[in-house]
Amino acid sequence: MDLSTLAVFIPACFALNMAPGPNNLLSISNASRYGFIRACTGGLGRLLAFAIMIALAAVGLTAVLHTSEWLFHVIKIIGAAYLFYLAIQLWRASAQSHIEETTAQGGLRRLAQQEFLVAIGNPKAILLFTAFLPQFVDHSGAVTTQFVQLGAMFLALECMAIALYGYMGIHARRLFARPSGKRLFNRLCAGLLASAASFLLVARRA
Repeated sequence: MDLSTLAVFIPACFALNMAPGPNNLLSISNASRYGFIRACTGGLGRLLAFAIMIALAAVGLTAVLHTSEWLFHVIKIIGAAYLFYLAIQLWRASAQSHIEETTAQGGLRRLAQQEFLVAIGNPKAILLFTAFLPQFVDHSGAVTTQFVQLGAMFLALECMAIALYGYMGIHARRLFARPSGKRLFNRLCAGLLASAASFLLVARRA
């Protein structure tokens, strides 16, 4: 892979990583409630989901989503329903202390599971890999190897995005330290997640 390709791929890829989608909103919320380390570790669930999507794109299995309207809608509805569920949970969350929330609700497995389900339930994210990554593949070379390299770079940049959004969440927690402010922030995040679910419901295949 030549430098000119990387010079285009890396900025474009990082712009996609930093887009304020459902997973990044979840990172802000989790960091504000459970801390930076837990939010970043929970992001491993998202990375696993994206790794699966990249593997599917590499072997061409996501072509099924391009041709199957039914499958696309099933995944979309399930993903949107889960986002609505998270929004309701966040809206109803009490403004209790950070320590209580961390011990009671912030298990790493639970946070990683949330991130995984939000990512895997977005068919537009799956199609993104089939539309974006192939543009940077030289078909005269080893296609699978290039997909692995591009996918690894995407995941590395996604780690940076998780950390940056987690850092935003920490600052948000400081700004909304009082119980009333914390409740307002939780409900703001809940509203954003519900909006993301609504956009997902009206999304169409490219």
